[in-house]
Amino acid sequence: MKKENYFWKTSEQLLKIYKVILITLFLTSPSFAELVKPNNGIEPYQVVKIQLRSLKQNDNPKKDNGIEQTWEFAHPNNQKNTGPLDRFKTMIKGKSYVMLLNHLDHKVVEIKSDDLTALFEVTVLDRDKVYYKFKWAVEKYIKEGPLKDCWLTTMVSSPMPLGSSI
Repeated sequence: MKKENYFWKTSEQLLKIYKVILITLFLTSPSFAELVKPNNGIEPYQVVKIQLRSLKQNDNPKKDNGIEQTWEFAHPNNQKNTGPLDRFKTMIKGKSYVMLLNHLDHKVVEIKSDDLTALFEVTVLDRDKVYYKFKWAVEKYIKEGPLKDCWLTTMVSSPMPLGSSI
């Protein structure tokens, strides 16, 4: 009987320890919904890839997460013209850019770049298996502040339909 009581007492203590560990891990781990923030270590190509990967899975891990991630890397001048965020969401969900949401695949090719700007050709295969081509421009932010020396999107062209993949 003593061994059995000891077993149950030990099991209860272990369960409490496991609960504390799990709660601690949960509270200290970054949320899957956390957005990648611009920093000066992210190169122009990576900026475009971060935005496209997020738009490809727009509602993962939460609704419009991809659009919000894209907004994080929008140049302040771009945000001024397309924002606030709710207006930007409406624009992305509109006719001109909806093919970016939950697309099947994308390809990014650098067209030209220098120390302050980079231009990419982006080809997207949308959910309906139609290809679209975009020009995607990023620029290094040079003003003082938290975005200094970060690469940010300044422009995404209107889509050029390339036809069906079928």
